[in-house]
Amino acid sequence: MAGLRTVGAILLALAVLALIGTSVTHLVAGAMTAMVATFAIQEKEVRGQAVTLALGLPVALAAISLGALLNSRVIAGDLFFVVLIFGAVYSRRFGDRGTALGLIGFQVYFLSLFVSASVSALPELFLALVVAFACSAVARFALVPETPERTLARLREAFRARLAQLVAHQIDLLDADAEDVDKVLVDLRRSTARLHEAALMIQGRLEEGTSDASAAALLQRRVADAEIAAERLGVLLLNARSAERVETLTLHLPNASASMPPRARIAQDAGTALRRDLRALHLLVVRLVPDDRGTALPYVRNRLLGYREEQGLPQGSPAIQDCFRAVGEAARAILGLRLAVDGSRDEEYDSPEAARSREEFDAEEISISGEAAEAEAAQEEPTGLRRPTTRAAVQVSVGSALAIVGGEFLSTQRWYWAVLTCWVVFLNTASTGEILVKGYRRLLGTVLGVVAGVALAGAVGNHTWIAFALVVLCVFGMFFTAPLSYALMSFFVTAMLGLLYTLLNTYSLDVLVLRVEETALGAACGIIAAVLVLPVRTSHRTDEELGNVLARLRDVVSAAVAQLSGGPAVDLVDRARDLDTALDDLRSSTKPLTHPIAPLRARRQNARYVVALLETSAYHARSLAATAELVPASKSVAADARLALAGRRITHNIDLIAAHVRDEETDGEIESGASIASMLDSGRHEVLHTGSVAFRVLRHLQRLDEGIVGLARPLGVPLATREEKAAGARGAGRA
Repeated sequence: MAGLRTVGAILLALAVLALIGTSVTHLVAGAMTAMVATFAIQEKEVRGQAVTLALGLPVALAAISLGALLNSRVIAGDLFFVVLIFGAVYSRRFGDRGTALGLIGFQVYFLSLFVSASVSALPELFLALVVAFACSAVARFALVPETPERTLARLREAFRARLAQLVAHQIDLLDADAEDVDKVLVDLRRSTARLHEAALMIQGRLEEGTSDASAAALLQRRVADAEIAAERLGVLLLNARSAERVETLTLHLPNASASMPPRARIAQDAGTALRRDLRALHLLVVRLVPDDRGTALPYVRNRLLGYREEQGLPQGSPAIQDCFRAVGEAARAILGLRLAVDGSRDEEYDSPEAARSREEFDAEEISISGEAAEAEAAQEEPTGLRRPTTRAAVQVSVGSALAIVGGEFLSTQRWYWAVLTCWVVFLNTASTGEILVKGYRRLLGTVLGVVAGVALAGAVGNHTWIAFALVVLCVFGMFFTAPLSYALMSFFVTAMLGLLYTLLNTYSLDVLVLRVEETALGAACGIIAAVLVLPVRTSHRTDEELGNVLARLRDVVSAAVAQLSGGPAVDLVDRARDLDTALDDLRSSTKPLTHPIAPLRARRQNARYVVALLETSAYHARSLAATAELVPASKSVAADARLALAGRRITHNIDLIAAHVRDEETDGEIESGASIASMLDSGRHEVLHTGSVAFRVLRHLQRLDEGIVGLARPLGVPLATREEKAAGARGAGRA
């Protein structure tokens, strides 16, 4: 959508400027301004976008004017450019609007250098900028309108598609031969991660895209239920195919292999029935659209919902029966999602189990609407040079000053490419490692783009409108690939520049080679500034994000266990999503450590293992939270005070690990030993049935306990062994 909107703005600006007889130079200026005015604005509300666009025009006019005035004054122009860069980066502290206005100011000043703006040409440039901003507004608000409601609707559709892909890969897992399981497992991991990404994207658009807070909370809960149910189904299918119980970690750790005996297959009758029901579940997901009505889908749904009752389960091993229960829970989650999105109007076809599920959803909806919004604790923000925007502004300014000096030595006319690269490598980065990786990717994309630019420039020749058409295609490719690969985006940018140089009659092979040299210089200057000026080491940032994840994990686990133990009801879904957001930030911060160019292989494997353990723990924490949310309204889930003991041990271990990450002095050790299930069962109670909710809660607690204990080794936290604990107990007894 961003690519279509930007391309629409550029084409419209080119059409208007061509009709009024603008020169090619000003056509280029108008097209580039339309591109900047469109992609710089990232606010979600339409009104906010309009205000920022209106404020951006005077900022752009001032930037082009200063660029034209200072173009012939080398020292004054360079000094002002550095000050402008500092202000543009510092303005990020004022949110999306500050970021957009700073970006417009920087890019339009850069444009004045690119087209060699002069004072005499300012009237025509002003006209080109005004037309570009007007065309950007038309493209944004009329041609390709973007509202929070439309965005959320597309994200819901994306979530449905990802959910269907995941169920399809689960069917593949059921059918795969033993030697093909690992390959299917890779697809299963990828589709599980993508479903999680889609859920996080929905979370980021709920507040603006729904009518009120209750509707947002309801959709958030239904999406979380569907995600958890689908992931749990994958784990249980893997268990049913395996020779022994599979750790949940298998779905989160890259290259982890499942233990499959030769010719591992499920018994024929059970496998046929399970395959049939998985395909029926896939049908429910695919047909999850508002206008899909009829009797066939309710019939399929009612049959799958029957697996939630013990008497509805087919004969089979406990692992197979767990899979059928998981299919029933997934069908219930899909029903809840349909109710939250558009309201299912087929109650007349309900079975008793479907009617009970609707009653549970109604009770949950009432509890959601009655919850008071919790006031978030105000966090103390860093000040001065500790503030990220201020630190980044100083770093970019120093790096840009170095790039200006070095760029002038390479070329007195096109030194600004080094400055642009230095600026870009600092965008959306927070550590030295991220800047290093981004600089490497930009250089790689630039080198490949130069090759493409040479080929395209030779093919285009003097055909102006063919060159503009290829520029537009490159712009779309740039925006389409930006979220996927920074190297690909840089490739399209450089190919586009080769075409623009052709339009401005300044193209030569030497110019594109100079582009590579300036890019390498700019990346080097950015890395030098990041290392020497107020550096943020990658390890320091990952420790900060790891501490944040542990804090959020503790919040979810303690609150869920408290509610499962009979404590007061709190909003657990919001806390679970805060955990997911923190975990996503941790993944981003560890990318420099896990990148293929990272030289320390052991460190790379360690980082992947820690993140996988935390992803596994987050899954079990989300599952606990989803179960605990049912306690106030459900008749089938009751509180159990014995769970508080398990929660205390887990939170104690999390606190110790978090203190170790923060380099705080601690005397305690990680507690391990007896499983949660055996610790809770005093022998006076019956053995819990594997399909019961209580058993599921205990299983999640046990996996959480194992995951947290597993973090101790890679993070270097002292772990009390069973022998040490036994020796300590004997010593205490003798005393």
